[in-house]
Amino acid sequence: MGGCFSRPKPVEVKVELTLLEKEKEADGLSPNGKASPFADCRLNGALGHSSDEESSAPLRLYHKPRDYVEASVCHIKDLENGQMREVDLGSGRALLIKEHGEFSAIAHKCSHYGAPLVKGVLSKGHVRCPWHGACFNIATGDIEDFPGLDSLPTFQVRVEKDKVIIRANKQALLSQKRTKPMARCSAVLNSSSGFSHVVILGSGPAGLVCAETLRQEGFTDRIVMCTKDKHPPYDRPKLSKSLESTAEQLRLRSTEFLQTHDIELLTEKEAVAVDVKTRSVTFQDGFRMEYRKLFIATGSKPTPMNYKGQDIGNVFHLITPEDANNVARLASNKNAVVVGTSFVGMEVAAALTDKAHSVSIIGIEAIPFRKALGERVGKAIMKLFEANRVKFYMLNEVSEMVGQHGQLKEVVLKSGKVLRADVCVIGTGSGPATSFLKQSGVHMDSKGFIPVNKMMQTNVDGVFAGGDVVTFPFPQRSKKVNIPHWQMAHVHGRVAALSMMGRATEVKTVPYFWSAMFGKSIRYAGYGEGFDDVVIQGDVDDLRFVAFYTRSEEVVAVASMNYDPIVSRVAEVLGSGKTIKKRDVETGDMSWLIDKGT
Repeated sequence: MGGCFSRPKPVEVKVELTLLEKEKEADGLSPNGKASPFADCRLNGALGHSSDEESSAPLRLYHKPRDYVEASVCHIKDLENGQMREVDLGSGRALLIKEHGEFSAIAHKCSHYGAPLVKGVLSKGHVRCPWHGACFNIATGDIEDFPGLDSLPTFQVRVEKDKVIIRANKQALLSQKRTKPMARCSAVLNSSSGFSHVVILGSGPAGLVCAETLRQEGFTDRIVMCTKDKHPPYDRPKLSKSLESTAEQLRLRSTEFLQTHDIELLTEKEAVAVDVKTRSVTFQDGFRMEYRKLFIATGSKPTPMNYKGQDIGNVFHLITPEDANNVARLASNKNAVVVGTSFVGMEVAAALTDKAHSVSIIGIEAIPFRKALGERVGKAIMKLFEANRVKFYMLNEVSEMVGQHGQLKEVVLKSGKVLRADVCVIGTGSGPATSFLKQSGVHMDSKGFIPVNKMMQTNVDGVFAGGDVVTFPFPQRSKKVNIPHWQMAHVHGRVAALSMMGRATEVKTVPYFWSAMFGKSIRYAGYGEGFDDVVIQGDVDDLRFVAFYTRSEEVVAVASMNYDPIVSRVAEVLGSGKTIKKRDVETGDMSWLIDKGT
């Protein structure tokens, strides 16, 4: 059995790397092998062409010629340095890139939601997705920044007689994704054993990325991921945008995938206590598991709301796919009420407009999103909702839920207004799901957040935390911050895994989130809390604008609608460590942000 958190045995490493090198040679690849900022510790096999389905199969040293397609895609002078072009190879499309006089080719779609990368941002050896900010190394295809779990396949490029020729694996062209090779568990332990070298609490993006990163980086001991959910990991942000999607349609990794890579998943396992002295976790069913390393990524829980009629049915917090499915079913041609103008609440309201007879939103503020996006943007979005027959009841709160035969019939507001309602969704915010840690010895602040250092380490040796439950050091901020973004949780999981293995790295990313309503997307990058001014370019009323959020004459965040890829461009600038001054964006001249592209 391999030692805990030790590197794989030399002979095992040698065999794995030799196979990967032979596969690379057989595929005729010639990237320069630059490592990503997250992968500077070991060769990670990123140059293989395996897709999701292929990744678990034994490595094949030789491929039949019919498995490949080769095509001349352009003249050598058709692309200038810093340009990208989506090209057709007959069996599929690829992204051709020219940077520093060299050509490279990778999959043309982002592995997250399939965004066209040709519309993204090319800079310093990677391309950033225009939709949600994921970054991919153009030489290796490795994912360097999130969201998303998979890397991209790369394709051979050569130049003959001034023609640029791409040779690509047909399956890779079809899948447009590649899963990094992962180590297998060599620990001889019974699956019912009450001990695991790594215990992960939570199966969201932080927990899942932590587990996969450990395997990608050669960890060969036992990993057990425990969740109170009954489903394998799924894409939670889609719950509020696609209410009728099932858990299977939303899943991020299948049970079979996790089993193949020796990541044990225990569903319906809710932690109720942690004892750091005995290094053990106790679960609601009485099961107890000891650990050597613990990663806490239990996410958020809804903030309780006080009102009369707590026992009335058809009132939901949007937590599971079943919640979303029930809301969609009950709202069909009926009256729906959404309490709260959070992003989740507003997305649910938007999703219900083509299903429900009526949709009403109750908000405690005068304008939705005012604190996050500013008054002008908030008003424009409010008008969009009103144009889609949503009624707002702002500066108001719920006093009572009134039922008939135990099912919701009316929502009574503190103003005295009574709203007809057959289904209600509460989206008034959330807090960290950490109450089970109260007697654990793991330090928490007054709000229940877990403070961690740059390596996601808590105050207890061997205990790490990430995602919605933590506050962590962030550049330009004197105090630790909580950033409950889906993308940020991925980063936390990656950093925690590397820290567990003694390969300490820090959180190096630009916060990025998105929202979708009525077929329109809001993109946001940076950390704008406490902004003191908003500089807007474009037409807010027409919902085609970019808003720069400033604090003390410096741009700290950006949001846009119908202005791609401006948010990803700004994220690229901020991620490079450069400062954007308020005066730079007030002129309306954004040529300083624009790179060449086709």
